[in-house]
Amino acid sequence: METKYYTVARIDGDYAWLRRTDREEDLLLVARALLPEEIDEGTRLKYEMLQYEIV
Repeated sequence: METKYYTVARIDGDYAWLRRTDREEDLLLVARALLPEEIDEGTRLKYEMLQYEIV
């Protein structure tokens, strides 16, 4: 599986909009339940093996 890097662009209730940092793509809407609890706008994330982690 490919490793992807994101920045939390915006938090919208139970969802977060993620911006890919290593290539230009549309924002990705992800349920906050799938993300680490500690996230805030601007948090950098790594997506690997179907899990997000803060970097």
